[in-house]
Amino acid sequence: MASSPLLHHPTHYFISSREGFRHGLSLPQPNCYWMRGSGNSIRPIKAAVEIPPYPLFEPPQVESDTPSQLEPADPDFYKIGYVRSVRAYGVEFKEGPDGYGVFASKDVEPLRRARMIMEIPLELMLTISKKLPWMFFPDIVPVGHPIFDIINSTNPETDWDLRLACLLLLAFDQEDNFWQLYGDFLPSAEDCTSLLLATEEDLLELQDPKLASTMREQQRRSLEFWEKNWHSGVPLKIKRLACDPNRFIWAVSIAQSRCINMKMRMCALVQDANMLVPYADMLNHSFQPNCFFHWRFKDRMLEVMINAGQRIKKGEEMTVNYMSGQKNDMLMQRYGFSSPVNPWDVIQFSGNAQIHLDSFLSVFNISGLPEEYYHNSRLSNGDRFVDGAVLAAARTLPTWSEGDVPPIPSIERKSVKQLQEECQQMLLQFPTTSEQDQKILDSMTEERRTLETAIKHVPIAPEVADREGDPDIGHLSRPDIVLIPGSKYL
Repeated sequence: MASSPLLHHPTHYFISSREGFRHGLSLPQPNCYWMRGSGNSIRPIKAAVEIPPYPLFEPPQVESDTPSQLEPADPDFYKIGYVRSVRAYGVEFKEGPDGYGVFASKDVEPLRRARMIMEIPLELMLTISKKLPWMFFPDIVPVGHPIFDIINSTNPETDWDLRLACLLLLAFDQEDNFWQLYGDFLPSAEDCTSLLLATEEDLLELQDPKLASTMREQQRRSLEFWEKNWHSGVPLKIKRLACDPNRFIWAVSIAQSRCINMKMRMCALVQDANMLVPYADMLNHSFQPNCFFHWRFKDRMLEVMINAGQRIKKGEEMTVNYMSGQKNDMLMQRYGFSSPVNPWDVIQFSGNAQIHLDSFLSVFNISGLPEEYYHNSRLSNGDRFVDGAVLAAARTLPTWSEGDVPPIPSIERKSVKQLQEECQQMLLQFPTTSEQDQKILDSMTEERRTLETAIKHVPIAPEVADREGDPDIGHLSRPDIVLIPGSKYL
């Protein structure tokens, strides 16, 4: 077998759908957008913002009567797990257009200690050790079964997803196995957003040649593995697990998008294991999660815990962080989504502008309090151009009262203009805006989920920085460029 490319595997966390991502790190967004004409000409940013009314004089907001797109989960979804010792406390599962989510069924007051909301026994998981010798918990591989030889032929360093896919297909084939029932609630190949299932047309829509090339390589890798081990001469007990390559590639996409990697102690052994955990895999992603995972050795349970000191209201979604410190291209590879608010998706600007808050606000005619900044058109003498990046950056810059000696105002003004022009140049590299992307999706009657994922992808310009944690960094999104300074300077 040819050596497989390295597939990055994070410390832990997985995804069930993209719906929960809306609860990720949220930066206040101004009511503005970028305008781009034909050709390479740079046009300023149109702003459609007015001075908001003073909050005390605003009428009370009335909750909308629009029915939610979320519906309670099928009762069988609870039944198949609860009769097997799965327990959930104060949460409910709901299903929407983009999949399942976990929501609080009551208000949760903050506590000094983490609070458990879900516990799943080891016997219901699919678990395999990351290193040789392969160990399965529970051991569902019969003695002498040829699937073990297939698993043993994988590369121990890179093929964790292929091994877990084989284990998942075996569980589907075993009589009275829990996963035969739970598999009905997993996304089908048509509903799955993983780019492993994307067509060539979908990959071209990514507008990211490097990511598209990576996904083609992953597709080729999975297909070659299936052709090697599911040839015409294999026993029927193997052939029926994945009669066609699409079935196997789907299993690999489920393994990649729903796997948790944790240290688990079994008797005297501490194992790094890849785990598929039912019910916990319905938790969606957030960059500011309110839950985390914990392995309880005594009872061999995986627990979902609420963060200590976390206050949660009834109906709020419970979330975890799938991949901390990873950029959008890695999120697309593993889970089939990207985010314009990913704090790790950074670019390096060429300048090193020293800009303090007071002068920054005056240059761009920004008024209001930090959480309510807006572009003051009355101070602009008819100039109503402003961009969302300015408003976002203003909330993170220091004031002169912090003891810093401000640079010369003229130098600051010049630095701001240069930074804005550089942002515009980066933005012009994208052929479409998010509004145009949405119009494309709306014009399609039955778009594929992978095509929708590719169109909504937030690509990064070639100037992406390899460094992380650099104070002189920004964040590129579409249609706005949001700056997230890491220190007192942009």
